[in-house]
Amino acid sequence: MIDVHFDQHFLKQLSDQLEESDDLCSWEEYKLAWKGLKLQSIPQFDGLLAPNQLPHIEFLDHQVKACEKVVHEMSGRAILADEVGLGKTLEAGLILKEYMIRGMAKKVLILTPASLVNQWTQELSEKFFIQAASPRKKHADWKHWDVTVTSIDMAKRDNHKEDILSISYDLIIIDEAHKLKNHQTKNYQFVKQLKKTYCLLLTATPIQNHLSDLFNLVSILKPGYLGDLTTFKQKYKNTQLEEENTQQHIHSLLSKLMIRNLRKDTGLDSSKRHVKNISLSFNNEEQQVYDELAVLKESYPSFTWLTLAKELCSTREACYMSLQSMNKKQPSELLTGIIERLGQLPHHTKAKKMAELIEKTDEKFIVFTEYRASQFYLQWYLQQQGISSVPFSGKFNKGKRDWMKQLFKTKAQVLIATEAGAEGINLQFCNNMINYDLPWNPMRLEQRIGRIHRFGQQKDVNIYNFSIKNTLEDQIMKLLYDKIQLFQNAVGDLDAILEKIPGGNFESHVQTILQESDSQGEIDIKMKNLVSYVEHSVKDRRESS
Repeated sequence: MIDVHFDQHFLKQLSDQLEESDDLCSWEEYKLAWKGLKLQSIPQFDGLLAPNQLPHIEFLDHQVKACEKVVHEMSGRAILADEVGLGKTLEAGLILKEYMIRGMAKKVLILTPASLVNQWTQELSEKFFIQAASPRKKHADWKHWDVTVTSIDMAKRDNHKEDILSISYDLIIIDEAHKLKNHQTKNYQFVKQLKKTYCLLLTATPIQNHLSDLFNLVSILKPGYLGDLTTFKQKYKNTQLEEENTQQHIHSLLSKLMIRNLRKDTGLDSSKRHVKNISLSFNNEEQQVYDELAVLKESYPSFTWLTLAKELCSTREACYMSLQSMNKKQPSELLTGIIERLGQLPHHTKAKKMAELIEKTDEKFIVFTEYRASQFYLQWYLQQQGISSVPFSGKFNKGKRDWMKQLFKTKAQVLIATEAGAEGINLQFCNNMINYDLPWNPMRLEQRIGRIHRFGQQKDVNIYNFSIKNTLEDQIMKLLYDKIQLFQNAVGDLDAILEKIPGGNFESHVQTILQESDSQGEIDIKMKNLVSYVEHSVKDRRESS
């Protein structure tokens, strides 16, 4: 038998509470509080919660799968290494949102190149409803911000470094992480000291080129995962990364740390890439000056001739500035004569062709050049043709970069960018690109194309590659871009091939060939051998994939 004792005070307490209604909420307030608690609850662990709260974003399958793998299989520590334009930032944002919903990430630090800070804060706000702080002052209160976006350069400053390193972050995201491969840099040492529970490294460059680079990046993500550096080097010192067994072992290690989606595997074929390689001829005056530059080989290092020849293929202005600087340091009648003839040249052949292409349509164009002097000249030349343009340079601060991008989107027809424009900015509203100057490393060019041929591009992309016949540019175009047909599809793992060429990467090989060869015939033979190696490696990869 159970003894039941009645609470003699309950009815009185209940009556008193009802009379003092300030201590109770209304029925509507109660239902609202209940609904709030339900939203905060986590109904299941498997699967993702974030996509349901972001119905305005249509995530692709590979992005959702990447998030699921990071959360459920990788314990929140991963390298997101999708090809350029496949939405690594969206993947990182989705992972961040998922951890925030689950109550597993409150204190978050996002480190990006300075040029991308505003873009990150904007996308977090507009797409993920995450408000992030972006400190701009010398004295910032890092501890009071839950989500912070900043550059590594700002974070490592003496007046910020100590505060940041004292904070235990739930999640750290590092964009363009391939810049941290060298463990001897201050940036690497700073990032290595950060306290973190979860960590995402974003890079479009596969980390399969140098084993020490691989070790350094993995050490940021999971210290000790590959053992210590000395043991790691001893284990692989007598093996080559190209060897099948070594490669399979490295891939096995990376499968637990890295997610890499290729464009060909994602079904992103709605936007095609149309490429036109345009070879132009110097006029007689330009060709004479170009040939005359070869005389400098007798009195100056071969690298000097190489630089000047490349600059003249861009604009007379770029070459003029270098020659003027050389002549001031060491006056020479030879240099003075070339400078005088250079100043008398007509408008550059490439500039005329660029304006001709742009004038045919009202569509927007992004033009890439290697040189600041060329950038200034091209903007002036387009203005003379009645074509509006804005510059984009790595010398601009964050605010000016954003302002130039906005002007390009809403006002100007052309954006003239130096290499800084190939880093991180999204320009899907433009679908035409002119590579006014060709880089010698195809992966740098792929970075450029990735600014417009990326997730969210609705139109086909048109790429125009300029080169001057009978010059260095012409050789690069014919021997590499045409033969390998680089531009017909995204390059996939070509970056790994170009970085693993015995004796150095592709770009360094090209420079060495051009500097050390005694004749044009020797240059042609060496360049053909180099390209044959790349072509053979590409073919092997395609057949084995």
